[in-house]
Amino acid sequence: MSGAVRRALRLGLTGVLAVGAALLGPAHVPTATAAGTSDVPAPPARSVVTWAAAADRMGDAGGDRSYRLIVRTSVGGTGLRVRVSNVFGDRPLVIGRAYAGIRESGARLRPGSNKKLAFGGSASVTLAPGEIRYSDPLPGRVTAMSELGLSLYVRQAGGPATGHAMALRTSYATSGDHAAEERDGAYTQRLASWFYLDAVTVEADRGAGAVVTLGDSITDGWQSTTDKDLRWPDFLARRLHASPDSTVRGVANAGISGNQVLADGAAQSALKRLDRDVLSLPGVRTVVLFEGVNDIKSHSGVTAAALTAGYREIIDRSHAAGLCVVGATVLPFKGWSEWDPGEEAVRAEVNEWIRTSGEVDAVADFDEVLRSPYDAQRILPTFDGGDHLHPNDKGMQAMADSVALTSLECDRGALGR
Repeated sequence: MSGAVRRALRLGLTGVLAVGAALLGPAHVPTATAAGTSDVPAPPARSVVTWAAAADRMGDAGGDRSYRLIVRTSVGGTGLRVRVSNVFGDRPLVIGRAYAGIRESGARLRPGSNKKLAFGGSASVTLAPGEIRYSDPLPGRVTAMSELGLSLYVRQAGGPATGHAMALRTSYATSGDHAAEERDGAYTQRLASWFYLDAVTVEADRGAGAVVTLGDSITDGWQSTTDKDLRWPDFLARRLHASPDSTVRGVANAGISGNQVLADGAAQSALKRLDRDVLSLPGVRTVVLFEGVNDIKSHSGVTAAALTAGYREIIDRSHAAGLCVVGATVLPFKGWSEWDPGEEAVRAEVNEWIRTSGEVDAVADFDEVLRSPYDAQRILPTFDGGDHLHPNDKGMQAMADSVALTSLECDRGALGR
């Protein structure tokens, strides 16, 4: 994705740069300067992440607005909690009210579904700069593959917001406090980003777990159809939901457009954000590590040895947290403006390491699935989103279909296809 597109996304594409929610759990106030490595309050033991979007620094925020953020669950359960983040903020965020309901269409919620979220028993809360919190659990059950409308009245906000720029999902905003309303009349402004919300969890059935997809714009879904949930992690969530044998049900998308393994730039590097965006999420068994193309095509002199050393650190830290790692090969990108033969040689060496080093617990060979049989340095045209780097909807599905569901179960002694 181009720098111009990323800058537009950081501005929310609509000019609305404020939203927040402070949904209370165990209090913890990390500093904003430690955003990459700060601790996150621990959720209850049986919580499993059902939705996530990796946090990044956004444009300046404002107050006295309501936001209706639309997300889709993956695993169902009771006791829904919302995790929000002011990690990149430099001043307090005051939330007057917050609600969670079932989306009917647009910004409209199903009648009777919009339930008030509590913050340590209180209707409002202040989220300090750098702080991450969970809401109290919401009574009742949320089904898998539900579209939620999370409505947040931001009474006071300022300075940089924390959010996720490229939602590929339309959310809504309005002036004043309309969080409790189920009708959509007040929500006249459309948003192309999520703000402050970075995860939703449920108390899932005993034995259920989740997978996190750590990646860049391909995982974030660029070139997939907006509002259709056709990113490759979405297709993977549908497969897991339909599989009677899988105990991994939750899927958390930790992709950020332009992200690199080693260097900051489009968000913090994968190495810096790993703890917050992956390891802190509840119920996770496996990480799919699918990053590297932005490091390779950056013309910064990144070598295969340097990139695989970064992979090895992610693998080691994930293993130390008790998680398995599925390594995904880097897709071909010949035809993209930054491609050159030297970078192609690095990509080939990196992919060989992923396939043969034995460092990962299993391999998802996305390169093999999407490359052209006529030119292995290019994406097959039927899977090409048009820029020769990002897959289209068919390519996204082909990637998800190629993942061995058994590799996500995290039985280190019995992984494989």
